[in-house]
Amino acid sequence: MSEIHYDLLIRNATLLTAEPDSPIVRNAGLGVIGGRIAWLGTGSPPDARGVVDLDLEGRVITPGFVNVHTHSALSMVRGVAADLGFAPSYTKGLPNALDLTPDDAIAMTRLGALEALLAGSTLVGEHFVHVDACVPELAKLGLRVHASVRLHDVDFRKVADSGRWEFDATLGDGLLERNLALHSAWDGREGGRVRVQFAAHAADTCSEPYLRRVAQEAQKRGAVVNTHLAQSRVEVERVMARTGRSPVEVFEEAGLLNGRLLCGHCIYVGDVDIERMAGASANVVHIPKCNAASGRFAPTPKLMAAGLNLALATDTQHADMVESMRWALATARVQEGRVGEDWQPHHVFEMATINGAQALGLADELGSLKVGKKADLVVFDFRRPHLVPATNPLGNLVHTALGRDVEMVFVDGRCVVRDGRPTLVDIDAVLADARRTARDLWRKAAA
Repeated sequence: MSEIHYDLLIRNATLLTAEPDSPIVRNAGLGVIGGRIAWLGTGSPPDARGVVDLDLEGRVITPGFVNVHTHSALSMVRGVAADLGFAPSYTKGLPNALDLTPDDAIAMTRLGALEALLAGSTLVGEHFVHVDACVPELAKLGLRVHASVRLHDVDFRKVADSGRWEFDATLGDGLLERNLALHSAWDGREGGRVRVQFAAHAADTCSEPYLRRVAQEAQKRGAVVNTHLAQSRVEVERVMARTGRSPVEVFEEAGLLNGRLLCGHCIYVGDVDIERMAGASANVVHIPKCNAASGRFAPTPKLMAAGLNLALATDTQHADMVESMRWALATARVQEGRVGEDWQPHHVFEMATINGAQALGLADELGSLKVGKKADLVVFDFRRPHLVPATNPLGNLVHTALGRDVEMVFVDGRCVVRDGRPTLVDIDAVLADARRTARDLWRKAAA
């Protein structure tokens, strides 16, 4: 038999595959050719040699985390905004999204996205101001970037300055045109690592005509729509007062409630809303840590029982999907008041991996370790005291691991994190740029 040459050959690891027929493979090997998994199983492939040949005994390998909803630039308010109880965009005295220049946004967004990558996210859904300026820089990190300009026609400046909620068609049209230009220039670039979505901010910050236009433009391009849905009582009450309907109903009437919609938070959805969402095959984006830090839970047991696809995300001010899995499990159990079979580590692991890929229409390509899929891999160092013994490595991952336990990350089989540091960018330069930018932004906010 002739020798098989792999671009990357991994030996002696434990694999958490997110595949139901073989979720854990111990003493495993994995071979990559052309950016895809070409061999996976116990032991090593026979007659094999790797251009990069790694013995990873004591490590656990997972699929790359699919972190579908982030606003990385809000790293600028970490450690502060979470204790104020209000969204940073609406809060005086904090650096505001509208205060960011494109260079400011690049510095802070690159920091947050790098944090996500170092903690095992191989895909981030990035939606914020000046994303069109940020995408080229984020692509240099080596991860997958699914991006959109923040789309709205409410004037956030008037909201922050005087509490007035007024729609401005010129403002909304300008943002949408920028996103259409971003889609034309970047969708599918970097070997498919960059995709462009349409991030309609929320039902209270987007007028009904504007939501209909977003729906039409996204449908023409087969693009995903990412949004915040029923994330606060204020949102639900404001939308009800304006339209006589719930945010879910508003999205349905705009033509947005379908299998390409990713609904962030979903804290204040009633039974009828949940039924509508499930009937339309919409996707829920669970953001458990941010929700809980503000004193709120999304009704995830109800959402799961309705058959909705639950994906997972970090949103703002932190980017550790391992921590998000732990919060997702704990907050569901708190709501149910018990430890049951419906909420076990494999459920939240699937939310962080294959469910996110499914929400993006990419379950055939990403989200699990399977021959033929793209080689997006995360290597955790399970030789550390808090991860020994690994009687149940998935249980250890969810209950006691941290994003900081990530040793290596591969995207398309290319190593983009080694020994906990990025391989394609200078981490010290990224940190210095972010520190300088944040210091200037806070100085301006204080003034």
